[in-house]
Amino acid sequence: MQYKPEPTSWIEISKSALEQNIRFIQKTLPEKTTFSAVVKGDAYGHGIETYGPLAYECGIRHFSVYSAQEAYQLLQSVRGEFVLMIMGTLNHHEMMWAIEHNIEFYVPNFHSLENVLKCVKKSNLNAKIHLEFETGMNRTGFSPKDFKQIMSKINETDLIEIKGVCTHLAGSESIANYKRIKDQIQQFQKVKKKFELLENHAPKFHIACSAAVLRYPKYLFDMVRIGILQYGFFPNNETYIHHYLKQPEEPNPLKRVISWKSKIIEIKTVKAGEFIGYGTSYYTNIPTKIAILPVGYAYGYSRKLSNQGKALVNGFRVDVIGSVNMNMLTLDVTNLPDVQIGDEVVLIGSQGEQTISVASFSENSNQLNYELLARLPKDIKRIVVD
Repeated sequence: MQYKPEPTSWIEISKSALEQNIRFIQKTLPEKTTFSAVVKGDAYGHGIETYGPLAYECGIRHFSVYSAQEAYQLLQSVRGEFVLMIMGTLNHHEMMWAIEHNIEFYVPNFHSLENVLKCVKKSNLNAKIHLEFETGMNRTGFSPKDFKQIMSKINETDLIEIKGVCTHLAGSESIANYKRIKDQIQQFQKVKKKFELLENHAPKFHIACSAAVLRYPKYLFDMVRIGILQYGFFPNNETYIHHYLKQPEEPNPLKRVISWKSKIIEIKTVKAGEFIGYGTSYYTNIPTKIAILPVGYAYGYSRKLSNQGKALVNGFRVDVIGSVNMNMLTLDVTNLPDVQIGDEVVLIGSQGEQTISVASFSENSNQLNYELLARLPKDIKRIVVD
């Protein structure tokens, strides 16, 4: 008998939801602004090898990743013509590979730029680079005052093409950062003017992430790097409110692409006066019917959700009780008379008229949407659904 493993939980990726989100984003952008789909962090937990081909099928033709490894995964999984950009720093070996495969990549400092020169002289191939500038994030990037020295280095060869000039905004989702973001934009515009005077290069200028697309629409320039919006999430509640106040007739144009599901493996009734699971964190005051799921913190379900998490069973919202352990968690299904072993349980997503969003899920564990999504283990099976 051939063994076929059954997953303890699985993730569904909705094609129709992604199509809706892409339509909303493209409607928001100027016609000539390139939409780069950011798929770093395993496509924000959606699975880069599953999500990449689906996004391509839905019309995406520009992808941004963080590392050479992610770029390799995307190239292996997506069939067709598209532009690929690496936003992280590359070592010499990775840079040579990127150049050989016509992949664009960030250059954030002179060490990296010297590496580019070595690679193109050795390979005699063109390097397509994006120069990253530090404008107030205080992380990676050239200083704006380095412009002349940068161009002096680049002009040593005709094998370097400046495909982009960019910066990273330091928290455009929050109005508390408004002054800082505006100062960054002002700094970037000074850099932009210098590059616009160049005759031999015509770079795309890009600074905007998902939040900036919504909050700073005047500064979308030639390309935007869209992460969380494409997956159906506003960056935070503040950006959602900002959108709603501008377009109250369209309260939420986004649909969640991801759902996380499992099945009940055991049901039993625990008498009153007993503790559930490890330790003494949950005590039964009444006879309590419980359901066990084969999901725990080893599968990305935070232990902080012990006695706080929610799940959907047969269209009803139920509580996670007791401590979430490595491989299992317990649900209180006392009020569900028809629940059975094998019933589907939704950990993130919708069932009937009820929904558990990543936002509510993460608020209970003090995690951002981004963090919770990115922590979903890569070995959970991803399935595309319509």
